[in-house]
Amino acid sequence: MVEKTPAAVLPVSSTDAFLQSSARKRLILLELAILTLLLAVFALHAGAADTSPLQVLRALLQLDTGISNVVIWNIRLPRILAGIAAGAGLAVAGCVMQTSLRNPLASPSTLGISHAAAFGANLAIVFFGAGTIHSSTQDAVLIGNPYLVTLTAFAFSMVAMTLLLLLARLRGFSPESVVLAGVAFGSLFAAGSTLVQYFAEDVQVAAMVFWTFGDLGRVSWQEVAILTVLLTGAFLYFLLHRWDYNALDSGDDSAAGLGVHVEQIRFRSMLAASLVTAVAVSFMGIIGFIGLVAPQIMRRVLGVDHRYLIPASAVTGAALLLFSDTLARTMISPVVLPVGAITSFFGAPMFLFLLAKGYSKR
Repeated sequence: MVEKTPAAVLPVSSTDAFLQSSARKRLILLELAILTLLLAVFALHAGAADTSPLQVLRALLQLDTGISNVVIWNIRLPRILAGIAAGAGLAVAGCVMQTSLRNPLASPSTLGISHAAAFGANLAIVFFGAGTIHSSTQDAVLIGNPYLVTLTAFAFSMVAMTLLLLLARLRGFSPESVVLAGVAFGSLFAAGSTLVQYFAEDVQVAAMVFWTFGDLGRVSWQEVAILTVLLTGAFLYFLLHRWDYNALDSGDDSAAGLGVHVEQIRFRSMLAASLVTAVAVSFMGIIGFIGLVAPQIMRRVLGVDHRYLIPASAVTGAALLLFSDTLARTMISPVVLPVGAITSFFGAPMFLFLLAKGYSKR
């Protein structure tokens, strides 16, 4: 008589393993979303203004017309939503750049695109009259024409992105060389910003330096709306091409064999990622390393399946930037630290970790 194998020790089928893995990834996504929501709730209460939970709730429901209503609706809520949108946008841009270039160190900051966008934004603020200079340190630069600043920043980010793609394609650059080229472009545009500062007036120089620090506090509801609309469009485009990105991870030849228009997908994806980066930088200044850290963390947690990697990178980027901004506001309150400096503290160790790991793509 043949002894039957107990059901408890039967091997798990590949289908069951796939379903379990998918369920685990969806659970992680849900947990990240809840974490981001909790951070947003905490950020609503944190700050120099002493507001109780009841005051915050009454202000959100428009039941309080006092100072709490002004603090919540005009200061904290736009800042929180801007942090969520910008963090998600920079993280998704970094994720797509890493896949498109097949380079784990690719991101808006390491490829010089952030510095190029900042150079364009500085030109618009100083020479094209798109920024209004204030004497208050709380709002040194007010973006009076966000469309002009965004278009100028976008144009220069396109220059940096196009040059990188041309060098990678025509000269056969390796992934390491693309990053080094990005560092060179970043230095070039940083030098251009220095020249702009040299020809600017003293007050304008101070305003430009303050602007490049990275600050979510200068964002109004108008900028939040523009950033959210562009981010939503880019995010939907990336999700529609999630299977193409999965194919690109196997190499250009394999992706082309599966029917993917490699060059077309790469260019359009970099175009959309650069647009999101340009808008975020033009409104908030340079916020480094979010685009590098968030997707790399999620690659190690969820793998390289872009069905989950893209939304997970977005939520992680939003949580990281929101946490960094809350930390910047509360660490030595009432003094608000530059959020770009806080994010760099996260990004620099991750960058060194990736170098030590030998540019692992998985």
